[in-house]
Amino acid sequence: MKILVANLGSTSFKYRLFEMGASSADLLAKGGYERVTEYAPCIEKMLDSLIGHGHLASGEDLDAVGFKTVLGKDLSGCVEADDAVLEALAGFKEVAPAHNPAYAEGIRSFEQRLPGVKRVALFETAFYQWLEPANYNYAIPAAWRELGIRRYGFHGASHKFIAERSAELLEREDVAQRVRGLYQNGPGDFNGKAHRVISCHLGGSSSVTGIRDGVAIGTSMGFSPQSGLPQNNRVGDLDSMAIPYATKMLGISVEEAERQLNKESGLLGLSGVSNDSRDIEAAAAEGNPDAVLAQDVLIESIRHWAGAFFFKMGGAEAISFTAGIGENSPELRTAICAGLENFGVRLDARANGAAVQGTEAIISAPDSKIKILVIPANEELVIAREVYRFLDQ
Repeated sequence: MKILVANLGSTSFKYRLFEMGASSADLLAKGGYERVTEYAPCIEKMLDSLIGHGHLASGEDLDAVGFKTVLGKDLSGCVEADDAVLEALAGFKEVAPAHNPAYAEGIRSFEQRLPGVKRVALFETAFYQWLEPANYNYAIPAAWRELGIRRYGFHGASHKFIAERSAELLEREDVAQRVRGLYQNGPGDFNGKAHRVISCHLGGSSSVTGIRDGVAIGTSMGFSPQSGLPQNNRVGDLDSMAIPYATKMLGISVEEAERQLNKESGLLGLSGVSNDSRDIEAAAAEGNPDAVLAQDVLIESIRHWAGAFFFKMGGAEAISFTAGIGENSPELRTAICAGLENFGVRLDARANGAAVQGTEAIISAPDSKIKILVIPANEELVIAREVYRFLDQ
């Protein structure tokens, strides 16, 4: 079954083509385009390339196109990308302005170009469908809650991959099997030995999720992708009173305040150097105090959320690091795990230092009660797998 995964940004279009089977996933091709203003020409270029290289006989040779949709109003899960999905994306376009309009346009473009090919949406919020009400409700008036304002959580495909792969690495096939069937069967009952993972997705956009027996029980991200940990240039968590105070004292509009919080804040706003953690790390090594502050704020926020989930789950069998920063910064991993020996967290310095450039590894010391894992992110594979399972139901 040939499944194309379309990753649509506000100005970018990236894709991966997989040949999927019940227990296999072969990457046939990948590519992308930057500075995109319209998706239709990119789709044509992509199809020409895939056909020209012999991966497809024609566009209709595709069995499905999968989309990593972010946030839908009153809709989540792995579903057919139909008018209901487009309506759900439109319902929350103000909440995810960099994501929802792009995916809506992309879905329409594929529908027009390949009307006979199935389109499937896997929402980033899908992994958090089974949170308890106490873990997703804000303390706000009922009228606000009726608007759909609640904690949703994001990076769901990434954290789901960690849930499955960490179980495999720790030889918990019962948990891995539960994760594989989660979107088709729901969590169901689980009577096995506890398996608790603190999953740290750390990149340009970052989040921490607590995973118990393969199912998310809480997440650092909330109503929008702008929340939680400090992001590359997005603020993360912020007291709601800061916005009216800043608009009054600085003489700016709410819209301008929102722009600054989304474009000029986060690691960029703290460091004044860059929104790229590699540049900030280099500046911090040279003694730049603002760069050091940016790193410290990020580390403390990660430790705060990891500690919350450790407490909530009554412990952990593993801590996992993924995404660009999580996979490639031994220094950050060291700082996050520092001083936790009494909790059973002990890094192997040599293994930690060697785990870069997309290396999968167990980097905890042999006597560490809690395993520390580095697992390269593979969100596109998760989407391809879930699209295959959706079509195979």
